[in-house]
Amino acid sequence: ITDSETGNNKGSCGQLVKYLEKENNLSEQKKDLEYWFNHQNKTISPQEVRVNIDHNIAKLSRNDAKFFLINISPSEQEIMHLKERFGNKGTEEKLKKYANNIMDAYAQNFKRNGIENAKDLLWYGKLEQHRYYHHTNEEVKQGLVKVGETKAGEQMHIQIIVSRKDRTNKIKLSPMNTSRGKNKNHS
Repeated sequence: ITDSETGNNKGSCGQLVKYLEKENNLSEQKKDLEYWFNHQNKTISPQEVRVNIDHNIAKLSRNDAKFFLINISPSEQEIMHLKERFGNKGTEEKLKKYANNIMDAYAQNFKRNGIENAKDLLWYGKLEQHRYYHHTNEEVKQGLVKVGETKAGEQMHIQIIVSRKDRTNKIKLSPMNTSRGKNKNHS
């Protein structure tokens, strides 16, 4: 879970949504597009993600985080095991189902009235097939690969954008709680 140190989660999630659309932008065939998903829908557009997250900010100050990014990143061995057992499409579906289960646990761990499972949260997931080299990678610094090249091996993973506020836009939720015991049940 990150509060997006490299990006800005204090404003619109538009830049992050655009970044997570990179594989769709590289796709030559429109039938291969990977849609956003959540517990209700498997074909959500990037515009719907941006608008819904950006409008779910009631009573948050300018300096409050508006959303968080959750990265579900299985190891290469785990991905290969799933693909051997379920095939590529089956593995994608299993990971999406796993993401739903993670969001149920995420909600339950807040231990807040009205926040019981993924249905109480406003979140969207995006399955990605590849990871890419960045300027910070050692291989790029040594000149072995270029920025933007695809990393080798199985790199399937899921990125989830979750709103700081619950689905009703009333309850503030933060996985970055820094409380030191004032509310032991919540901390």
